[in-house]
Amino acid sequence: MPEPRSCVRRQTGRAVVTRVPGVTLSRASVWRLLTGRLGWSLQRPERRAVERDESEIARWIAHEWPRIKKGP
Repeated sequence: MPEPRSCVRRQTGRAVVTRVPGVTLSRASVWRLLTGRLGWSLQRPERRAVERDESEIARWIAHEWPRIKKGP
């Protein structure tokens, strides 16, 4: 079973519960089981800026970061 506090989708959680023979739970019961008793949480989208420029980031890491890391 996944570690507590890992992210999960409701469908995935329901699939885990239905693997146990003879167990059928409602959507609400699955939700309470996963979040309340197992400590799982919702998946959240990664927050990134729309205008993020990967090439500029790579340039900064290659040129600016070593200079900053060395110090004065």
